[in-house]
Amino acid sequence: MSLLSVNNLGVARRKRDIFRNVSFNVGSGEFVGLIGPNGAGKTTLMRAALGLISATGHSNLASLDPELRALKAAWMPQAREVVWPVSVETLVAIGRIPYLPAGSKLNQVDQASVDVAIKRMGLEGFRQRIVTRLSGGEQARVLIARMLAQETPLLMADEPIAGLDPANQITTMEVFASLAKEGRAVIASLHDLGLAVRHCTRLILLGEYGVVADGSPTEVLIPENLARIFGVTAWYEQTPQGAVYQPLEVIG
Repeated sequence: MSLLSVNNLGVARRKRDIFRNVSFNVGSGEFVGLIGPNGAGKTTLMRAALGLISATGHSNLASLDPELRALKAAWMPQAREVVWPVSVETLVAIGRIPYLPAGSKLNQVDQASVDVAIKRMGLEGFRQRIVTRLSGGEQARVLIARMLAQETPLLMADEPIAGLDPANQITTMEVFASLAKEGRAVIASLHDLGLAVRHCTRLILLGEYGVVADGSPTEVLIPENLARIFGVTAWYEQTPQGAVYQPLEVIG
């Protein structure tokens, strides 16, 4: 089942195209890594698909009322400074707002969703900590947990592993991959191609004002695409521990 469908999507700023004629579908069970160099339009594409900015073309999510959209897709933006001095549990519980009538409190189902999200992100010991007193990486994990607590069929995250230490980067990618295996779908913009290869089921490569390649990691990250879009070489090998992918040198 298609959870996100975009057709001929385009965004321009100051009469300059960011991208144009972008079309793809994302279905249940997919973990899609949105990759591309800085300025390729990854953030803009996700925001346009969600209807957060004006765009040409069509997105099934952008056409929904905000209340219904919040039940279909959870969104974690790249800018994620937390300014409210609330507990971790309270911030994660905000993910349940789409399900709550005005003025009501969490019921048992809502609380269970919050508890699962906190556990999944390894935040049990942080439950009553004040979020503004946490490190940037810890705050990022809390915001991912808030997105998980929303329990939508589709999760969209803009650079969710930026600022996390290696262990939490891997854990977060494993969480997203497990959600896809459970039948949900995840779209995440990523710069770490090694983690993308190991965990994503599919990559969409943006560049040159549109989609350059869309397919499995090994289909997308071929030497020609790396040289053309990223200007680098890379080493790739399938090992007993899984795929290992390492960018090596900038092409002069």
